[in-house]
Amino acid sequence: MVRTRFAPSPTGFLHVGGLRTALYAYLYAKKADGKFILRIEDTDLERTVPGAVELIYRTLNETGLKYDEGPDVGGDFGPYVQTQRKEIYAEYARKLIDSGDAYYCFCDKERLERIHNDGATKYDKHCLKMSREEAEKRIAAGEKYVIRQNIPEEGTTVYTDLVFGEISVDCSDLEDNILIKSDGYPTYNFANVIDDHLMGITHVIRGIEYLSSTPKYNLLYDALGWERPQYIHLQPIMRDAHQKLSKRHGDANYEDFIAKGYLKDAIVNYIALLGWSPKDNREKLSLAEMEQLFSLDGVSKSASIFDEAKMRWLNSQYIKELDGAEFHKRALPFYRQYDYLKGLDLEYLSSLLHSRTEIFTDVGKLTAFIASFDDFDTGLFVNAKWKTDAALAKKMLPDLIEVAEKEWDGLHDALNAYAERVGCKKGQALWIFRIALTNAASTPGGATEMANLFGKTESLRRLRYAYDKVK
Repeated sequence: MVRTRFAPSPTGFLHVGGLRTALYAYLYAKKADGKFILRIEDTDLERTVPGAVELIYRTLNETGLKYDEGPDVGGDFGPYVQTQRKEIYAEYARKLIDSGDAYYCFCDKERLERIHNDGATKYDKHCLKMSREEAEKRIAAGEKYVIRQNIPEEGTTVYTDLVFGEISVDCSDLEDNILIKSDGYPTYNFANVIDDHLMGITHVIRGIEYLSSTPKYNLLYDALGWERPQYIHLQPIMRDAHQKLSKRHGDANYEDFIAKGYLKDAIVNYIALLGWSPKDNREKLSLAEMEQLFSLDGVSKSASIFDEAKMRWLNSQYIKELDGAEFHKRALPFYRQYDYLKGLDLEYLSSLLHSRTEIFTDVGKLTAFIASFDDFDTGLFVNAKWKTDAALAKKMLPDLIEVAEKEWDGLHDALNAYAERVGCKKGQALWIFRIALTNAASTPGGATEMANLFGKTESLRRLRYAYDKVK
């Protein structure tokens, strides 16, 4: 059975690249009717952020990436948190020392800096020649130490990646990794091998930055007499042609996009396309459709550039599919951020904004004209198409105010009738009415829709205020 895993470090929000790795691992397992496992790699204690583990749980569950085994759901291969597996790593490190595939190292920071400054590009195996007896005596005396992997100085190690094909690395280019740190906790380089084997992981999916490190992991599998898993390495997601998206540089994460008003289904859909495309080149895909269509044939060997404009467009397609009640429900938290929307008919506002919204934070820019009305710009009455200007507005506004006051319930027809009566184009009357009402050249609705939004009392106040400005 195919078993994949997602193994994040709880160091903050779940970044776009991490979520894509989780998604591909999930899809690969589900396509093969296999199992998707969550493991928390928290041995970098200094970088662990409180609450980050719960955030990982929440994000995966919100996005539909339900894991079959994990710290909070259990399973037959736990514990699924690395800090709870410390003795397991120590046991296998001792086995590697016994076989000569690892050794104790007592070199302090000063020595390592000195050999680096002298031109060394990797650790020089200084402690390898120390006898086991001497090493154990120094450990008993309380000296600090690490355990290093003993990588052969000659030969070549080869493996096949399911995306990039055969990868060959000279052993002489590899450094003796630290397997167990001085605090007794394992490094990623060691723990991922032990955990992947003991948890029965058949396919390891991770970023391409591990492509050249994987030979070191394979030497550990070989030394312990274990079968290597299959590897699938993914190209990075780029901010632009030169820079990777990076958690370190504050690039967007899942929570950021939710706060901006993206829908979770659209986020997952877009992230899926950052490095994979289905054979039919469809762009809008549900998670269930991805589970059926996902294939390594569609995984790109090239990096993907994150295009938020494309993501906005995709999100707009999901928003258009919401029914009116669901759109309004999702828009309400964003309306509440703007005091100037209080007192308006928000359900009616939703009916105006629904088709114009790409992400829910758009409600701010789409309604900003409401708050800036009092800083009235009479220059907006000028319209070349309709041949209107402030002078025409000054002439027409008293009549338009009267129409609104007396014929509010049939306002649209009344404004058209007024235009016919005075011999002007309907567009002229509607333009002047809407500008006077909104102080905005572009609004999410026409003249009478804006009047309906404000209601009769507020609309008349605005029309009279605009008239005072052109007197």
